[in-house]
This record gives sequence, structure tokens and C-alpha cells, in this order.
Amino acid sequence: MILPTATYRIQFRNGMTFDHAAALVPYLKKLGISHLYASPVFTATRDSTHGYDVTHATQIDPSLGGRAGFERMVQALKSAGLGLILDIVPNHMAASLENPWWRDVIAHGEHSRYAHYFDIDWSRPLTLPFLGDTFAEALEKGEISVRADPHSGLPTLAYFDNFYPLALDSWQGLNLEDKVDIAALHERQAYRLICWRDAATDLSYRRFFEITGLVGVRVEDPEVFAATHQLILALVHSGAVAGLRIDHVDGLADPQGYLERLRQQAGPDCYITVEKILGAEEALAADWPVAGTTGYEFITALADALVVSDGIKALRQAYPARNDMAAELRAAKALMVDRNFAGEFNRLLALAKDIAQDAFAENALRNALRELLLAFPVYRTYATAEGLPAADEALLQTVTANIGAETSPEALSFITGLFHGEAADNQTALFRTRFQQLSGPLMAKSVEDTLFFRQCTALALNEVGGEPLPQGFTLARFHAAMQTRQQQQPQGLSSTSTHDTKRGEDTRARLYTLSEAPERWSAAVTRWRQMHQAHIKPLPAGPAPGPAVEWMMYQALAGAWPVSLKLDDAAGLQDLETRFVAFVEKALREAKQRTDWAESNESYEEAVLAYARQLLSPASLVFLQDFTATLQPFIHAGLANSLSQTIIKLLAPGVPDIYQGSEALNFSLVDPDNRQPVDFALLEQWLHSPSSQPDSWLSGQLKQQTIATLLPLRQQHPALFRDGDYLPLTASSDHLIAFARVHPQATLIVVVPRLPLTAFAGNLPQPLPTWQIALPESLAHRRYYNVISHKEEALADVLIGAQPYLVLLSS
Repeated sequence: MILPTATYRIQFRNGMTFDHAAALVPYLKKLGISHLYASPVFTATRDSTHGYDVTHATQIDPSLGGRAGFERMVQALKSAGLGLILDIVPNHMAASLENPWWRDVIAHGEHSRYAHYFDIDWSRPLTLPFLGDTFAEALEKGEISVRADPHSGLPTLAYFDNFYPLALDSWQGLNLEDKVDIAALHERQAYRLICWRDAATDLSYRRFFEITGLVGVRVEDPEVFAATHQLILALVHSGAVAGLRIDHVDGLADPQGYLERLRQQAGPDCYITVEKILGAEEALAADWPVAGTTGYEFITALADALVVSDGIKALRQAYPARNDMAAELRAAKALMVDRNFAGEFNRLLALAKDIAQDAFAENALRNALRELLLAFPVYRTYATAEGLPAADEALLQTVTANIGAETSPEALSFITGLFHGEAADNQTALFRTRFQQLSGPLMAKSVEDTLFFRQCTALALNEVGGEPLPQGFTLARFHAAMQTRQQQQPQGLSSTSTHDTKRGEDTRARLYTLSEAPERWSAAVTRWRQMHQAHIKPLPAGPAPGPAVEWMMYQALAGAWPVSLKLDDAAGLQDLETRFVAFVEKALREAKQRTDWAESNESYEEAVLAYARQLLSPASLVFLQDFTATLQPFIHAGLANSLSQTIIKLLAPGVPDIYQGSEALNFSLVDPDNRQPVDFALLEQWLHSPSSQPDSWLSGQLKQQTIATLLPLRQQHPALFRDGDYLPLTASSDHLIAFARVHPQATLIVVVPRLPLTAFAGNLPQPLPTWQIALPESLAHRRYYNVISHKEEALADVLIGAQPYLVLLSS
């Protein structure tokens, strides 16, 4: 296996094609990248912006350049000595008429040759929740009619521009212009068109999270695996693809079984990582045949190194809303169980009832099942028909021990007993699978997409993979996490930005610094709220925006503010306003408190968005002057944090992954803001020109050139970064993070600053007071090459310096 030394994530679509990516290969080579890491490239729905809504699993998307364009890109990569990693989506496909397999299922029901490809409950008609009203209401309004399919010419049930196929001869004997007969025709189909609002309670197929446009795929079936992976495996075997990234592995019925089949058929040389969110004490299963995860836990670990724990506590005390995270987490989970995933929960309950055969009252079973889901601290367990792994047995015991006495112990024991031992029947095995396929989406939507938009004390911590409950932050814990990373998944990806992260890495790096000056930040928010008090609109349910939403908005705006934006730049302010208002609207709806995606509260949203807009209007000049003046030291400190986290990512255990454009500065907010076009022409120009201080700090060029300086070390010393130990070093200053990578062939010492707002008094990094690092015997009495200054240095048993960034190599 040729392991990556560094990956570069490209988001195809939105103007990025295979030919455009091929043209970037010389730039990526010069940056020090070993593998291009591509978002899904298979044919997706028309106008897809991300590619996870695959319609043709055996076809490369013509809109990206098709197979010919793909081959040109592969050849460009190979000519430069670079590899290709593909992001693949085994869990779901598009529930779209553009998907020929899905369309065939709609037409033929469970008699379709593809009926078993999708995770559908065939005990009732297939529900298609894509109407704006009920079928009867849509029919009465004339929105549904019988029209010829534009392609086949056959009769269809037409809803605007969607043409739902009809079973052959099902229209015989009916007046296709009569609404009563059209309703009868609808009843003759294997499917039912229903309102999108009914999806949460009446869906007959497994979906991806809450997205009804993505239908679950049964890759646990060998035939389905073969069909959906035919092209993927062909590309691997041809040598075009060197690695695979598995999207949402926890959504699969049997993740380990899937990965073992994939490994067997892809071969031992294929680099495989999985998108998997690990809980605080959770480890990636040692027997999964993968290199590691895609690196969300690396982001979580960085907070330990770059956050002041007492400062977070002070921010929580100043936060103008309830701060009981445990209660808020339970409330968010309860909302998901009782509303958003009510259909999935009720089907799971029905399975339990069938297995119990009236041994328990329904309410007792319902309560036990509900409480178990609410108490679950990780995404899922990994029970199969053969039983539960030992680690999951222990987890289940811990979870059940903490469930309150008001839950029937007998019913709870029955529910948990379904996980133990070999499944005695198909229903028990199905219960295990369905529970595990629900607990993951439930956790994700409760934490990342609800709680983290409700509780906004410190937005930098509200990240994918972040811990929902309060915790302390220590440098010692960061070092421990890196040592664990080296032991458990040294070849997993280390990410700081992805297409799924809630904030760009530099937004997060800046917001970390608020923990260094919580009183200053809190006072500023109080001042700004007073300035804008006249723009708060009183509504029956309370002020719009309320204090907690104001706090969230000021923090989000502080994180996203472009470094070089001036107050007389009308176009720049307008661009920021557009992005900021879109973020605020999404944040309000994700919080699901006074508005929602399902039932939007227009008067509330209009009031809050008007408040957001006026923050950036010319009429708010006094505020903007105060805001930008207050922000300046945080901006400078954030740039220092950015470089620290970048150097750590490049040199700590794991394979550094760079998200497109993030080699410079990424001040993005939640998606789709993080999929903005990248100015690659400017980035290439920077890489070929010398940097100048301090402009290179402010533009991001210094960050880019640091990456280009350090990444070659990974190619020159692969054993050091693959197998080298991670050794924490103790510095005399609390403002330093120091560690070594140690291997018989080479040794690396790394020193970077932390807590830069106080270390550098809010200015760009400068020499620190002289610091010392005691060196263990294995590192002492050697000559080192300073990779940053390009000078030779001889070290005794103490490293003494004042520079904030130091990388020393001995080989």
C-alpha cells in the first residue's frame, strides 16, 4: 500500500470539473500533496451541489467531464506522481426519478428487480413524500394530472415537472381527466404520493438522517454490494484510484461486514478511511480493516491545546440563557425521538412488541426504548445477528445503569436483552440493525444540528465530533490524544476543515481566542446589544432576537469577519451580509425553538434577519467602528492560532488533509458557505512568489508557504511520520506546545505558541520571553536542522529559545 503523506480535498461541482482539477496538479505537487481527495464523482441529481445524491452508481458524472475527463485527470495525477482518493457513498442513493433503479421500483413495486436494493418496508405501499399537500388536496387544486412521460410517452401521474410512472395497464378503463378516476389510478400503484410533512411519521423506506430525497441502500446484500461497487472496484483495480473514503459508515446495517467485504475485493493496497464520529472515550474498532477515520476527533483534540478552560467557564457564566447542557441535550434528543424520527421510532417499537408477544404493556416498552435512545452516549453499537462485541456489552451495561428508576426494569432488561447473544429469529436481528441505524442519526441531529445551534456559549467548540457536555481543556489531554492517535490510527486523516464542519478552520482558530479574554468579550457584547436595542422587535413569544441569539450572532460575525475588510468597502460588506444572513437563517431553523425547517415562523425570522442585516448597514457605522476595533487583537491572535494548528496537523500523528483553499485562510461558516469557489490562480501566484511580512500573515500566504515548507518532510522521512513515537515535551512557558516525533531514522522537535492573545498582547506573533525545554537523553546532544530558518543548530540537554515557531530535524 502506498500511504498518503498529505491529501487535498477537492469539492467537485459548482464550477469544479475534472479538467479544472487536472490543471491544479502542478500546484498541488509544489504544495507537497501526495493524493487528491475527491468528493463523490458518480452521476448525481441534476444541479447537485455536493454529489452525495447519487443517481447512477455505475457512471461517472457527465457534468464533471464524464469518464474521458476523469481519465485525463487521473493521467495528470499519475504523471506528477500523485494518487487519487475517492469519496464513496454506500449508505444511500437519491430517491429521485433521475435514478433509474429507484424509478424502476416506483413503476414495479416489490416486483422490480431493484426492489431489494433499497431499504424499503414492503408491508405497505412505497410512500413518496414529495407533495406540498396531501394527494387529495394536490389533486383538487389541479396540481396532479395524468400526462405522457416526456421520454417514454407512457402515461404518468404528473406533479409539476415530476412524472411518476404507472404500472402497466393500470390506467385501463379509467377516465384519465376525471379526478375521481385519477384518485382510483393512484390507489392501483405500488406507491403513494404523500405530503413532505408526513415523512417523519409515514415513510416506508430508510432515509439518510431526515433527508427524504436520500434512500437507504442495502449493501449488506452481496448482489447490491456488487452492483453499487462495480465501477468503484474497477477503478481501484485499474490503478486509477489509490484509496477510498467511506461516507457515513455508521448508517450501514453491518459496518464491519461491509468493510471486510470491501477490503477483500479492493485488495490490501487500497487506502481506506471511514467517516466516523468517535465519542470522548470511544476508540475506532481495532478489527476494522481501515487506516482510520476522516479526522473529526483531531479537531476536538486541538481545542484542548488552544482553549483556556477557565475562560470557557467564564463565557458560560456570561451567556444570557439557560446553560444546563445535560438537560438541553436530553430535550434535543427527545424532540428527535418524538417528532423528527417518530416514524423510525414507532417501527422500532412495533418490532419490539412483536418479539415481546404481549409480555409487556406498550407504554412500558415505549418508555424503555425511548429512555435507552435518549441515554445513548455514542453514535451506535455494532451488534450483528451473532451478538454484541465485548466493548459494546460494557457500554450497554453502563448506559442502562444510568437510566432512571421510573423506567420499568423488566421492559428495559427485555429491550437490552435483544442485543445479547446470537439472534434467535430474524425479527430480533432486524431490531438490532434498526436500533443501530436510528441511534446514529438521532445523535447527529440532536447534537450537531440542534444542541449546537441552541447552546452558543463558545461556537468554536460546537463542531462535528465535539463533545456536547461541558468539560475541562488541558494541554496534557491534547498530548494524550496525540499519543493515542499514534497508537490506534497513525494513518487516519487529520482534518481541520471539511465540507461538513460547522466553521472553517480559521474561523474556529479565531474564536478559540475568546476564551483568553472572556470578560472583554462579554462586555463588548453587552455594549453592542445596547447599541442595537431599538432594532429588537417585541413579539408575543418574546423579543426577536432574544439575548442568546444576539450573543450567537456577534460571535459568528466575529469569526467570519475577513481580515482585510474595510468599512468603506461596500461590496465586501454586502458579500459578508449575504453570507452572514444565510447562516443566521439556518442557525435559527436548526435550533428548532421559535422556527423550524418544517414549520417556519416568518414573523420571527424576518425580525431576526432584519437585525442581522442592519449590523452591516452604513447606518451602523458607530457599531462597526467599535466592532472592528474590538476585534483587531482577536484577529491577530486567531492568525497565530491558525498557524499553530496547521503546523500541528502537518507534523503530529495522522495524515494531514487540506480542504480546498484552506492552505490560505478559511473564514467560512456552516455549509453551503464552506463550498465557496476558491481563487486557485491567486494561490498559485502566491506559492511562486516570496512572502512579505506582515502582509503574508494577513492574507494567508504565510500559512500556505509554511505548508509547502513542511509537507516535504513527510515525503522525505515517511517512516518517521508513519511509525515515529509522539513524545510530549514540557516547556517553561504556558504559551508553548512542544512535542517530538522520534524514530531510529530521524527525530523532529516541534514548538508552536498557544494562547496568543495573552502571549503576544493581541499583536501578530513576535519573540517570546526566553523559554526553555528540557530534552530527554534521546533528543539531546545532537545537531538539528532548523526547517524554518534553514540553519544548523547544536543542542545539549536543554533547548533554549525565544522564537514562537520552531521545527528542528535530526536525521
